[in-house]
Amino acid sequence: PDARRLRAWVGPYAPEWGAAFAFPDQRKIVMQGRGAGSDAGDPVGVLRHELAHLALHEAMGGLPPRWFDEGYASVAAGEFSREQAFETSIGMVWRTLPTLEQLERGFVRGGMEASWSYAMAHRVVSELDGLGGAGGLANFFRYWKSTGSFEKGLRQAYGMTGEGFEKHWRDATRRRYGALSFVTNVSAALGLFAVVLVPLFLQRRARDRKKLEAMRAADVAQEAAARASALQAILDGAGTADPDDALPAPAVPQYSPPYDHDR
Repeated sequence: PDARRLRAWVGPYAPEWGAAFAFPDQRKIVMQGRGAGSDAGDPVGVLRHELAHLALHEAMGGLPPRWFDEGYASVAAGEFSREQAFETSIGMVWRTLPTLEQLERGFVRGGMEASWSYAMAHRVVSELDGLGGAGGLANFFRYWKSTGSFEKGLRQAYGMTGEGFEKHWRDATRRRYGALSFVTNVSAALGLFAVVLVPLFLQRRARDRKKLEAMRAADVAQEAAARASALQAILDGAGTADPDDALPAPAVPQYSPPYDHDR
């Protein structure tokens, strides 16, 4: 009914990031009810996932390792969201695809690492299911259970060793998500350049702005000094000049004798 009782019912050893838990030995499922938040997932899909754990354990006992158990439950429940999470994961750029042994250890390393491991387990089991054609995992389950060995089951069902299958699923995954990884890698590189260059660009702009403001202030000061100098020159010239020199001399009429026609 609520998160507190979920934690009380599943016990102290269940991971904090889990929203539902299956206990195959007890044939019991504990999951959050209607009061759960959106991070608990679609309740129908979650229930299918946990039922798949019980069904796998009933059919195969304790043979499947943790990575196969989680990958099979994800595929059986149709959890395409984990496939989509793998497609968009930045981890494809920064890390190599793990071995199955490394994948097994990823479920106990915290929420982020476990989420990555869930997505990869989904991919591995999807690849096994695809290799089986129309029969899916049926033949593999039969050989696995009769021999009690994952390796022998692979050999008889698919004609490949465990090492060969690991190489196969890695190559298939790289082919499928190689373009995504390239685009993400380029985007990450551009983002890194932006992180490095943008601050430098902003610093350069700030320096240029300060220089321009200083130049403008110098121009204003120079113009003010020029105006003050010109005004002072005018004032100095007006103070030393003779007032009489400033007025034009009056015109003196010239006398001309009358013109004698006889002479």
